[in-house]
Amino acid sequence: MNGVTNVKKYCVFLFQLIIWSSYTLAEWLSMNDRFFYKSLMFLLFSYFAIYIGKLILQSTKQTLLVTVMSLFCYAVLQICLEVIIPIH
Repeated sequence: MNGVTNVKKYCVFLFQLIIWSSYTLAEWLSMNDRFFYKSLMFLLFSYFAIYIGKLILQSTKQTLLVTVMSLFCYAVLQICLEVIIPIH
């Protein structure tokens, strides 16, 4: 049972990385939008990530843990890529 749970967590983690990548693409496409609209868009993508996690894991605690981990890993990856390959 524990192996199945770990695979589910890993799948949720990967799905959420795809969601965060989609957010970055949407943010890049809406470069000239106001901060308020970008914040709303982030909340929408966060809700979608949590919803997918809850749907697969069926546990609020595990969903929040995996979501925070995926968002943290994605933020670190974004920062590293900004340092290595500056876009601006």
